[in-house]
Amino acid sequence: SFARCNVRLCPIEWPDQSLEHFDLTVQPAGSIATKPVRMGLVNLSRLVVNDATTWLDVTSVTRISVDRPIPVSRPDDPTVAAVARSARESRDTSDLSPANFLYPSAQIPADAGIAAWAAVSLAHDRGAVDAVRDLSSRIWQEFRYDGDVTRADTMPAQAFAMRAGVCQDFAQVMICGLRAAGLPAAYVSGYIRTVPEEGEARLMGSDAMHGWVLAWCGDTRGWIGFDPTNGIFMAEDHVLVAVGRDFLDIAPLDGIFTGAGTQTVSVEVDVIPV
Repeated sequence: SFARCNVRLCPIEWPDQSLEHFDLTVQPAGSIATKPVRMGLVNLSRLVVNDATTWLDVTSVTRISVDRPIPVSRPDDPTVAAVARSARESRDTSDLSPANFLYPSAQIPADAGIAAWAAVSLAHDRGAVDAVRDLSSRIWQEFRYDGDVTRADTMPAQAFAMRAGVCQDFAQVMICGLRAAGLPAAYVSGYIRTVPEEGEARLMGSDAMHGWVLAWCGDTRGWIGFDPTNGIFMAEDHVLVAVGRDFLDIAPLDGIFTGAGTQTVSVEVDVIPV
């Protein structure tokens, strides 16, 4: 009979991507704030449903330009130890300060098992970009993608114990390991363009929102995206929507509703090159 929700579906402005158009509609009832409530790492809109309804359809349509090269490791990259030291000593007070992403968060608490496993990749004298890439690749190689074994509120330790889960789990396990080594790491929600195998039709509406990791790799390299679900860097196939400490900060839709019975959520995402 009533709902009040936060909607985080409008992509933010980010280096190498530019928002050209965004439209958000809700059926059969509901009003949406026409301007984001907060700008920065997430665009937050308010949705209020005052009329009784048994279903709700939230549709966002985005046109965005992405021109993002694939990052590479460099011989002069700062080491893991140097990046950790720079993060601790940072006096940056902006929303994207590395200090904001150094510590455990509600959905990503510290975990000794993950820390020890990740430390194999994150040797103190290793170049930071190469070290983080190696950790991302290990998750891609050793973890099994299985949408039936975890939920949105599954903690990283549970997914790590099973070596299974979905993109959210893989990203949060990686973030846990990076923070344990003193490296700032953020959770990213967004979309990824998937290219079908040769001879196969592109699947329409079969994908959901994607999640990956931003790691701060020092003052000279800044924030670099890593996708542990696919073992790749964030590049031109990735559309960044929001950045937070963990999934709870930037969930696409959350809030409260009053009514009886249970709810079922269905999500479809389609990324089409124009």
